[in-house]
Amino acid sequence: MNRLLWSVPLCLLALFAPTTSARAAEPVSLIFDTDIGNDVDDVLAQGMIHSLQSRGACKLLAVTVTKDSDLAGPFVDAINTFYGRGDTPIGVVRPGKTPEPGKFLPMAAEKRGDVFRYPHDLLSSKDAPEAVALLRKTLASQPDGSVSIAQVGFSTNLARLLDSKADESSPLSGVELIKKKVKLLSVMAGAFTDINGNKHYCEYNVVQDIANCRKLADEWPTAVVWSGFEIGIALPYPADSIVKDYGYVSDHPLAEAYRLYEKQPHDRPTWDLTSVLYAVHPDRGYFDVSPPGRVIVEADGFTKFEPLAEGKHRYLKLTEAQRVRVLETLVQLSSQPPR
Repeated sequence: MNRLLWSVPLCLLALFAPTTSARAAEPVSLIFDTDIGNDVDDVLAQGMIHSLQSRGACKLLAVTVTKDSDLAGPFVDAINTFYGRGDTPIGVVRPGKTPEPGKFLPMAAEKRGDVFRYPHDLLSSKDAPEAVALLRKTLASQPDGSVSIAQVGFSTNLARLLDSKADESSPLSGVELIKKKVKLLSVMAGAFTDINGNKHYCEYNVVQDIANCRKLADEWPTAVVWSGFEIGIALPYPADSIVKDYGYVSDHPLAEAYRLYEKQPHDRPTWDLTSVLYAVHPDRGYFDVSPPGRVIVEADGFTKFEPLAEGKHRYLKLTEAQRVRVLETLVQLSSQPPR
């Protein structure tokens, strides 16, 4: 065979072969800030993060909790352990909102004999680091401009991070540390369309801590993308998936929490999952985003968006074609078996 004929195709293959960076982008360095225990979408979102990490799309740096319940930290640890990442750092708000254990957090305390039914090491939120200290330590250890944060609960931890001072983790103030290390904040909060005809809908995550949500909206120094209430309710998680897609183990913490939260069958909106999906894949076309502007949090917790050419805020929008694609993606990621 003529070696010259072979040499041309080989040269072309070398010329057009994708580089390593083109084949696989660096995993997104992610912090998950959650009020887990108040609704079950946080649980599905946490499982989804682990599936994204197993796919090489992200690296979960830490989970910080804005629900001030003794069982919230252990429950987070149980989920992390279920997915094989029980060493993931966990920080807990002190003091915070909504101390009640809710409908499914008690799963973290259940035992079979002397062994936890869902294994974990953290026995109480009181034993976890304080959330802001962990946020500062985590951010300080990361390359500049590399961290994305998905906040899917109250704004308590991140607002306090803004006010934090230099410490053993970093000589920078909270604002300086955020500006240096964070590239994106993806927030599930507010509402940016009418909700069932209500033109003045005050969304739960905002209302529970209005002052800190207002502080976050006014002072956060990097890009913020808001997933409003309208996005989650447009993407109800199919109850049929809970029945059919989680049976690869006899006890699945996500499916059990879903069943405990509300009597089945029930298609629960996927509010928190949407903020996670955007935080990890902002460039995949899952959502459209609004023009730039700023979110204003009013005294009663109502959020309104003001267009502004130099604004750092945008909010998610969803077409019907995107809705079908996103819902399938959320189901596949939430139900993916651990590796």
